[in-house]
Amino acid sequence: MMEVDIPEVLAELTAVFEAYEHALIGNDIAGVNDMFWEDQRTVRFGVREAELLYGHAAIAGFRLARGPVDQTRTLKNSRVTTFGRNFGITNTEYLPANSDRIGRQSQTWIRTDNGWKIVSAHVSVGA
Repeated sequence: MMEVDIPEVLAELTAVFEAYEHALIGNDIAGVNDMFWEDQRTVRFGVREAELLYGHAAIAGFRLARGPVDQTRTLKNSRVTTFGRNFGITNTEYLPANSDRIGRQSQTWIRTDNGWKIVSAHVSVGA
């Protein structure tokens, strides 16, 4: 039977989720890109047509081409759930600075030889 939210695994993924948020807000493009699994099967769906990204190279290239942007935001209703020792999901709502539009972010994480990595991400913003 698979164990859900093993305390030490949950703590690890929660810390990585918080590190991702810190890198995102700090415009640490290399740091954010490093948190994605370096594989052609990695996907990230964003809020614009240009953000339907397939493969680590496309995800990293998008961020590099876009450059630094103000991503200041407030998170709410964040959830981190782990399944066993090597798989987890994170979900959060966010409120961008100077906006009343609620965004949503979900990420699927796996443990690799190089630490926890995002294999699938989805970002949306409400109307």
